[in-house]
Amino acid sequence: MRFRHRDGTTIHLSYCTNVHPAEDIDGIVAQFDRYAVPIRRRLGVDRLGLGLWLARDVATALVQDETALARLRAELTARGLEVVTLNGFPYRGFQRAVVKHAVYRPDWSERARLEYTIDLAKLLLALLPEDVDTGSVSTLPLGWGAWWSEEHHARALAQLTELTDTLSLLTAREGRSVLVGLEPEPGCVLETTAQAVSALSGTDTEHLGVCLDACHLAVAFEEPERAVTRLREAGLPVVKTQASCALRIDEPRDQRALEELEAFVEPRFLHQTQQSGDGVRRAVDDLEHALSGELSGEREWRVHFHTPLHTAPSSPLRGTHEELAATLRALLGEATAHTRHVEVETYTWNVLPRSDGHSEDVGAGIAAELEWTRRQLLELGLTEEGR
Repeated sequence: MRFRHRDGTTIHLSYCTNVHPAEDIDGIVAQFDRYAVPIRRRLGVDRLGLGLWLARDVATALVQDETALARLRAELTARGLEVVTLNGFPYRGFQRAVVKHAVYRPDWSERARLEYTIDLAKLLLALLPEDVDTGSVSTLPLGWGAWWSEEHHARALAQLTELTDTLSLLTAREGRSVLVGLEPEPGCVLETTAQAVSALSGTDTEHLGVCLDACHLAVAFEEPERAVTRLREAGLPVVKTQASCALRIDEPRDQRALEELEAFVEPRFLHQTQQSGDGVRRAVDDLEHALSGELSGEREWRVHFHTPLHTAPSSPLRGTHEELAATLRALLGEATAHTRHVEVETYTWNVLPRSDGHSEDVGAGIAAELEWTRRQLLELGLTEEGR
């Protein structure tokens, strides 16, 4: 789905396919037919954007086999699907039974992360529609904070330099560019936009920037307009925005609220939980730790659990829909667009508690999220291109 900003910029809206488990070419094509095509038809559009997730093994296969890559492009085109962005955060196994901290490996101190990201950039250049000159790849914010050292940091920065050098060469060769965005996330080396600005100061911002995830922004208690202004003043581009909502609990001493929250404890993903007050953030690695008493009940909690955009959690829980709307407004509500790619990323559909009313099938839910986001963009004054 494409929209036109008032400054003439084309804004691409997609949904991220890391919600699906496929990690081979046949499985990816099958998920197009099971999910993407029905979603496109529900929305009544001729063209649907996918934020494609290509796990390490399928990325390797595509890089090594031009015929397979040509097939993937043809399968997308035949179904009215297009790709301008890839999610390069998970390396593999993102929908297996237990993921948790494994999603942060390999990190940016490891050679495998650099090689994977370069492969994704090459693949994206081959998948971009003919009339699109810039693609984006999101990646992890260096690594998990508790594992990090000065040595890790030095290796990571050296590899980011090698990455941008390679991206520059690809741009010169192909005449089109791929930008990589580091995605600040609670618990990681880069948790906030301020930390991203500090770490990336002096880097090649022609090819490196930030992927701004609205859920992560909310969990970190960052004010969206201030965060976007900080990035803009630092010259750090928002190469992609992930439209996502976090869970919030206003009164953690409310027993009914805690009981509702317990339904969101699950074994697959990490759900960092943070509390803010008096200018200090307090955090635990996972929701179950907060519920066991490691966070006080004095002030609001926010939980890194991506929840559907078009519905609210059961009261007395809430979602961070207001923060998401404010993020989109800060990025796209002004005279100049501050991002080009908006990706709906609710990867948790398969672990949402059914007691919370999320009984609809995944495809219908994603279509409803895209419709919600479409309305947000139209209310900001964007115009939709085609239908």
